[in-house]
Amino acid sequence: MQSPISQRWSWLIPFMSWLPGVGRTEIKADALAAIIGALVVLPQAVAFATIAGMPPEYGLYAGMVPAIIAALFGSSRHLVSGPTTAASVVLFSALSVMALPGSPDYVTLALTLTFMVGLMELALGLARMGTLVNFISHSVVVGFTAGAALLIAAKQLKHFFGIEMDSGGHLHDILIQFGHHVLEINPATTLVAVSTLLIGIAFKRWLPKIPYMIAAMLGGSLIAVGLDAWLGNEVTGIATVGALPAGFPPLSAPDLTFDHIKELAPTALAVTLFALTEAVSIGRSLAARGGYRIDGNQEFIGQGLSNIAGSFFSAYVATGSFNRSGVNYAAGARTPLAAIFAGVLLIGIVPVVAPYASYLPTAAMAGLLFLVAWGLVDFKEIGHILKASKRETSVLAVTFFSALFLELEFAIFAGVLLSLVLYLDRTSKPRIVNLAPDPRLPNRAFSCEPDVAQCPQLHIMRIDGSLFFGSVAHVESAFDRLRATHPEQKHLAILADGINFVDLQGGETLVREAKRRQDDGGGLYLINVKTGLWEALERCGCIDATGGRNVFQAKNAAIRAIYQKLDKSICAECPWRIFTECGAGQRKLPASP
Repeated sequence: MQSPISQRWSWLIPFMSWLPGVGRTEIKADALAAIIGALVVLPQAVAFATIAGMPPEYGLYAGMVPAIIAALFGSSRHLVSGPTTAASVVLFSALSVMALPGSPDYVTLALTLTFMVGLMELALGLARMGTLVNFISHSVVVGFTAGAALLIAAKQLKHFFGIEMDSGGHLHDILIQFGHHVLEINPATTLVAVSTLLIGIAFKRWLPKIPYMIAAMLGGSLIAVGLDAWLGNEVTGIATVGALPAGFPPLSAPDLTFDHIKELAPTALAVTLFALTEAVSIGRSLAARGGYRIDGNQEFIGQGLSNIAGSFFSAYVATGSFNRSGVNYAAGARTPLAAIFAGVLLIGIVPVVAPYASYLPTAAMAGLLFLVAWGLVDFKEIGHILKASKRETSVLAVTFFSALFLELEFAIFAGVLLSLVLYLDRTSKPRIVNLAPDPRLPNRAFSCEPDVAQCPQLHIMRIDGSLFFGSVAHVESAFDRLRATHPEQKHLAILADGINFVDLQGGETLVREAKRRQDDGGGLYLINVKTGLWEALERCGCIDATGGRNVFQAKNAAIRAIYQKLDKSICAECPWRIFTECGAGQRKLPASP
């Protein structure tokens, strides 16, 4: 059994929970998965760096040290961290207005943002705030991803068609710019881009075992080389990525000046929330398939440490990569060693393949990113949301259009804010049902049917939801309507088993209603009060106000006690036998309307 001290500091050595159990079988399986993962990340990393406005080699750097650190200090066996589409899009959207993409100033801002994101992730993990990602609903993620996908495609129009235009700004700005330059389309560049796109589609559909990104990039590069050999580059005008640095990730340092921190803080928060949501969601999904559980707080810590370390090794924001993690799982990875091996292997591969990047056309990258963007739009899930819920549809739509026409990082905040507003609107209106004993049902069970007779003196009500400051207005309105429409029903019994929570204001609402009923010669009664609710009502003073004898744990006991307090002269003239306690009279039911 772990001591309290070792439990307290276990977040520093989470790898000790799985490392001692690694044997030859695990190492062999993880090594094979690492080889496949390292090959897959090569084209992805370059593509994502292009999206982020970073030099291509920085995408590779983001798949090295961050992947190793996240695997060591996370809790998932299969999650692989690195550059992702969403993080890259947000990075470009936020930083392209501050500095020229690809410039030294831009890179410095990106590394500073990475450090800030890592610091926020680490702080949230240490504060045990792993549940924070639950506030980003699935509809927000789907809407944001779809909006980001359109922006990715729009920002690659200049490379896809080989025209000189400004690809910054919002979607409508980019489309207007494209319209102004549409007559400048380069046929050779467009041919390379379209060919790359078609090759990628063909391999993805008919040869899924072969990495379609690698096949598409090789195919597009060969077509570009052929066109240049036939017509000459001065005629084709096909631009290439250029040779990548062949060394190891250079050391770097974030620029933590006050101005940079203030400027980057909103973006850092947005990236932090979305990056953690992405990582934890992927981790949970793979854990469910693998039959184990992950620790959300430890994942926060692992992601935070990976980005902090990455910012000193020329890596921009890294988070859980769905593609790499899925490939890692499918390739048979057993432990986090697979992600560690993949990061180390990538460090060794880059010096070998870096010189060949000079043959990679930017048009091929654009065609590949068109395919990536298409894959990001979850049409099936969008259709499901549109059919299932108007509220979730509104969240999806607001997030989607905010991503297109506002600053991308604020689209997340807009979606989360609307989700919370809709949630509060729903919880502020707890379901209130009027009930009465139904003689036609066994044991005269309570029924909400309108043709069931009600007691002239006692009204029975069920409240399903929480009584808190946001819902008291709705509940008080129901109380007011009841007194106005049925003033003769001076007694009110509330079935409280549907009430999960009561705050001070909710308790005071019950206290006020109890006093009004008492002043009118009646009373307020609570039936089936839960243990936790009883304690909350005691703290609010509601038990004292209603009287401890007016709170009941069973329906039958409540009805017997309340019946003793009814006006018997009214009972004598009542034509209905509502309760078994009403005495021997002919049982009647009201005529159907």
